[in-house]
Parts: sequence; C-alpha cells; structure tokens
Amino acid sequence: MTPDGSAGVVRFLSASVQNRVENRKMQKTLVILVVGLSPELLGAHTPNLSALARRGAMRPLNTVTPAVTCSVQSTLVTGLPPSGHGAVANGWYFRDLAEVLLWRQPNQLVAGEKIWDAAKARNPDFTCAKMFWWYNMYASADFSATPRPMYPADGRKIPDHYAHPPELHDELDARLGQFPLFKFWGPVADITSSEWIARSTLHVMETRAPTLTLTYLPHLDYNLQRLGPDLAHPRLRQDLRDVDALCGTLIDAADKTGQRIVVVSEYGITPASDAVHINRALRRAGLVAVRPEEFGREILDAGASQAFAMADHQIAHIYVKNPERIAEVAALVRSLGGVEAVWDGEGKRANGLDHPRSGELVAVAQADRWFSYYYWLDDAKAPDFARTVDIHRKPGYDPVELFVDPAIRFPKLAAGWRLAKRKLGQRQLMDLISLKDTQLVKGTHGRITDDPSAGPLVISSEADLMPEGAVEATAFKTLVLDHIFS
Repeated sequence: MTPDGSAGVVRFLSASVQNRVENRKMQKTLVILVVGLSPELLGAHTPNLSALARRGAMRPLNTVTPAVTCSVQSTLVTGLPPSGHGAVANGWYFRDLAEVLLWRQPNQLVAGEKIWDAAKARNPDFTCAKMFWWYNMYASADFSATPRPMYPADGRKIPDHYAHPPELHDELDARLGQFPLFKFWGPVADITSSEWIARSTLHVMETRAPTLTLTYLPHLDYNLQRLGPDLAHPRLRQDLRDVDALCGTLIDAADKTGQRIVVVSEYGITPASDAVHINRALRRAGLVAVRPEEFGREILDAGASQAFAMADHQIAHIYVKNPERIAEVAALVRSLGGVEAVWDGEGKRANGLDHPRSGELVAVAQADRWFSYYYWLDDAKAPDFARTVDIHRKPGYDPVELFVDPAIRFPKLAAGWRLAKRKLGQRQLMDLISLKDTQLVKGTHGRITDDPSAGPLVISSEADLMPEGAVEATAFKTLVLDHIFS
C-alpha cells in the first residue's frame, strides 16, 4: 500500500476495467420456442430435442397465469408477471374504446425492459433477431418478422408478414415465397407455417449473425388442441417428429457457429371435454347487452353491458360496469359448472393479474374445461364472423376455428367453391366453422397444469447455467442473459 492509497485505487480501476471487458464478451445464443412442448412429450419421437436435453439439461417451467401466448412470451422477455407488463391475456377490453381487441401487435403494449434492451445496455454490439414471437411490430430488436395479413377494400384477406428492417420482407418473400398465413391458424393449419418460420430464421442467422435469435414454432399447438395430448394417436406422434426435425435443423445450424441453445415452451396442453358458455349465463341474467344488426344478427355491445367475459382458453376476464354488482356477478359465475375459481381484487393480486387491463373478476376453468366467447342464445342470431376464422372481430378466443364444421358433407368442395367465387370478384364468407360442436376441442390450456410433466419446459445446451429445480418464467430473461454473457 502506498502512503496515498494509490495501489488500492489501481486495483479498483483494474477490477472495473475487467468487469467492463467481461461484460462485453458475448456468446451467441439461439432460443427456440416450441409451443405446447412438455416433458411427457419428450422421447422416442423427439430424438433431436431429447439429445439436446441429454447433453445439457431439462427443467420444468413454472409459467404464469394465464398460460397463453401473449402473456407468457411477455413474461419471458421482460421478467415481469402480467401485472407488471400488462399483457393480461391474448387480448382484453380496451375501456377507452369500449371494444375487445385480441392479438394486437405493437410492442408498446408491453411494459418493462425487454431482454434485447437489457443485453444492448451491457454491450452496444449486441444484436437480436425476434422471429415470430408476439408483439413484434415496432420492437427495438434489430431484426424481426411477424404475421400481418393485408385487407384490401374488397373484403379479401391476403397472407403476408411484417418485417424489420423493411427490406427483410421482400428478401424473405423472394427466398421462401408468400408467408403461409392460412397454415398458421385455422382448419388447415399444419407444419407448413413452422417450416417457413424456421427457414426464415436460418436465413437471418446466416445473413445477419445476430447475437441472440428468438424463433417460434407453433406446430404442436394445432393437433394438441384438436386431438388432445394423447401419444397413442399417430398424428400427434408424427407432429412431434416433424417439429423435432425442424428443431434439429436449427440446432445443427447453431452448433456449427458455436452458439448456445435454449428451447422453451409457453404452456402445456391438457385434455378437454367441453366449453363453459360464460357469456350466455351472463346474458340470461340480463347483464350482457347486444346490438341487433342486419338479418337479425347480434353483436356484443361491450360498452352497454353491465357485465361480460373476454374468454381466452381457460381464463376469462369479466368486466363489470358497476362496482356494486361485482359480488353478484362473482356469485353467478362461481355457480356455473366447469368453473374452478373466480378471483376478485385479492385473488388477482395473489396470481399476478392485478392490472388495470384485467377484468374486475377473473374466472379460471376446471382442468378439462375452457371458456367460449359465445353470447347469443339462438344460433340464427350469431354474427356472420362466428362461422369464420376471424381472430380480430370475435370478442374472445375460439378454438373451434381449428375444425371444419362436421355438418358440411364435402368440406374441400365447399371451401373450393367459396374460394372460386372470391376469385371471380364476389364477396363470399368462408363460413366453414361450427357454432355447436365445442366438444370437438380435445386439448386446452391457460390454467396452470396440476402435473409439471404436462406443463411447459426449458431445455438448455448448458447444464451448468440451469438452476437445480424448475425455472421460473420470471427468471427466464436472466437465464438467457446468462447464456449470452456468462
């Protein structure tokens, strides 16, 4: 020690410089989100994912409520529960607009520091590709793409995607063709959309070399909801092989460039028996208001309703206009068959859902049930969009969109005839979805699974970076940062 203490200052400055140097070191990392993947689905039909788990580690993910895409993804990238980031479901009631809106896309809807911003603060050379994770539009990630159809004035819906930077859009289209929107959701949804996303991700990895790549493979979600999580079904076994092959291609590409690899899922899908028609119960109690339209159809009038539910899988946000009626509405909903719990303010706080966007009440379905958005009491008065795939105008999630109405004897002929009329310039509804057959849906999610083996998971190529027990969804952001900077 020198008399003036300079040696101590030198040591302090050296440590500070060393910390900055360490902070600037980065390890490229690939994060693959495989929707619906659970520990019980890993095995003989997932050789690539199983091999990754063996060489690294696999842990259950303690996800958030609601266990739905927008809520969980927002928690994964911010480290906050829904009460912190505000994505309280896949949509909510916008009170200032008096409208229910689902599947909005601007990143500004999600509060909190995002994982890519946290990494950029540690090293300005960091870059991130965010491929088809939700809330992608106007995010500060360096490269991104997300579904974004075009809606011409003639009523058509044209498949397309939104990309940043803008030139990436045409680059991906030229390389891969038009984004297969109708294979991304609806009765014909299949592996095609996940293949397109995987190929677009590989292209961005090869041409932009981001430090962190986030990619999203939705394929398992479709038949897990159509068929339920039954590995005895050959179609589900094939789905596992197909999505595992895509993962294998991505894993191989990451290994060739020395990247670390993380696989995560948002939720597990459990068997379903039928829906709970919560809005119909509220309607019969005189709480739901509707607006009559042409041909006797009824539209939910959310702004005029005393109470209504925004149904999202196994969670329903119940918006009650008059605070004095909250207890009355809660008692009504609790009395419905298939309802497990109804949370008031205290329940929402305990479960991380106390946010202004949440309903005054939140209902949770029993393990084998889900909430329908249906509010009409006579199918003849259902809105015209009820029989179509329309995720924006329906005031709640509709898993029946995954099926063609069984009452249609020749579904391919019916769909072809409607498409032909559209190509001839005629306005034509693609009214192929049932209004009656909620028992078609065999798998559901949103509620925390009773068995962790049926819930979501995290797999890492780096066993030493994984915790001993389950990974908390709120800790996933830190886990990924550790993969990049450790």
